[in-house]
Amino acid sequence: MSGNLCSLEELSSSFQFHSKPSNISSPPEHKCSQPHATHFKFQKFKSLAHKSKVLSDKTVFFHFEEALLKSSASLFPYFMLVAFEAGGLSRAMVLFLLSPLVVLVGGELGLNIMVFLCFFGIRKDRMRVGTAVLPKFFLEDVGNEGLDVVMRCGKKVGVSEFPRVMVEGVLKDYVGVDVVVARELKVVGGYFVGLMEEKKTNCLDPNVVVLEEVVKEDSEAIGIIGCQDSFLQHEQLFSRCKEEIYMVTEAEKQNWKTLAREKYPKPLIFHDGRLAFFPTPLATLAMFMYFPLGIFICIIRFLTGMFLPHSIACPILAFTGAINTISKPKSLISPTTGSQKQRGRLYVCNHRTLLDPLYVQLAIDKPLSAVTYSLSKVNEKIAPMKTIRLTRDRERDGKTMEKLLQQGDLVVCPEGTTCREPYLLRFSPLFAELTDDIVPVAIDVNVNMFYGTCASGFKSLDPVFHLMNPQPVYTLQLLHKLPEPETCKIGGKSRFEVANHVQNEIGKTLGFECTSLTRKDKYMVLAGNDGSLKSSR
Repeated sequence: MSGNLCSLEELSSSFQFHSKPSNISSPPEHKCSQPHATHFKFQKFKSLAHKSKVLSDKTVFFHFEEALLKSSASLFPYFMLVAFEAGGLSRAMVLFLLSPLVVLVGGELGLNIMVFLCFFGIRKDRMRVGTAVLPKFFLEDVGNEGLDVVMRCGKKVGVSEFPRVMVEGVLKDYVGVDVVVARELKVVGGYFVGLMEEKKTNCLDPNVVVLEEVVKEDSEAIGIIGCQDSFLQHEQLFSRCKEEIYMVTEAEKQNWKTLAREKYPKPLIFHDGRLAFFPTPLATLAMFMYFPLGIFICIIRFLTGMFLPHSIACPILAFTGAINTISKPKSLISPTTGSQKQRGRLYVCNHRTLLDPLYVQLAIDKPLSAVTYSLSKVNEKIAPMKTIRLTRDRERDGKTMEKLLQQGDLVVCPEGTTCREPYLLRFSPLFAELTDDIVPVAIDVNVNMFYGTCASGFKSLDPVFHLMNPQPVYTLQLLHKLPEPETCKIGGKSRFEVANHVQNEIGKTLGFECTSLTRKDKYMVLAGNDGSLKSSR
């Protein structure tokens, strides 16, 4: 026998195959294939690397956790994300305190406990963690070698022990699977009750019915699993793979490379949620221990920024762990006299957090006005700068901004919403018509515990979560004033050309990719609405 093959007989000491009960029959329109357990041979996963030319015509059946994820040994971090983002801090604490019990019982019972703790009482129509939060963390945990093999195949069937609501988003939107085989959660009165549907091993299983419609019976198929138990649990599906089933060992996955961002099957531009770290048990313990201190640090930073002069506030903020890097060209440092400057200057920046205008004000060390759209009333009242709410009416908003420029300098964020990843959304061209005195501002933010933005939830807490970070990093670069040939009034450029030019200049400075996506696109992905004030209420 070759070094890459191990016969069924050699594995018989570890497990046995059981044939299906003979009294189970399938509907006439869906004929199930019979298991070929006695013919199976398990091959080593690394042998697939030499079959790239023949995989495109094959259907792949793969176990998501075992074939793609590097940390498949523990499902806890993903359930912690669900508990924290969908259920809040208290539910996350309960899950963490009961995690030793989950480890102790293990297996199916441990999985059921986590499902119950995370989903019980959550409204189904508001459950968007699977599409808005988890894909980011799944992709960061995917092994490059595993995904490379799966993506080279034709049709794809993903099998998972997670509830369908957790994995369907990443498998269909990013991996491009044709069929997701996972259990549904039971719903009563529009709320999850924390129980999964029973596993079915016959042809009446809805997953098998869908599979029969998508994947032809006689199509060539291969299977990728991590252990023999996975084959037994999903024997009805993997029996289609005839003699080609490949096993991935934990030792192999330890040598896998993390999937690079540029190799994502689809760019990850939008994601939601508060947690910025992968919540392993130790990392979660550190978060809960830090939380009281984080609240105290948040209060210190807030009071420092509100009531102390910039020259005094900066050293104190640095002492608390906040790292602020500000750079600006010399041409912007020299002040202009009233006779030389009749109107205010317009600062145009990309949008990373709600604190962006404050950091621009800190950088130029003079009072600024800012225009906002969805800023909460609480944040509006406590903001240490003048803020004016926009209406999304182009004519009215133009007059409002024109009036503010007559009174002094103004800062705007033409993206209209924040973006966490290294991408720039489309810049609204309204600002380009107001003045030719435009200064682009490039902003980047890095956090290590909490995100200070969200598309759903309590937006008034956005600054709180940002200021709670142990070491938030804010990098701000004031660029050169827009050349006169690149402006509307003097240069004769259209407002769209000016907006695109400013976006490109900021993108080149930060190394970000410019897109044509808008606020509406973001909120449709993350919250299921168009992002208007009416729909977000």
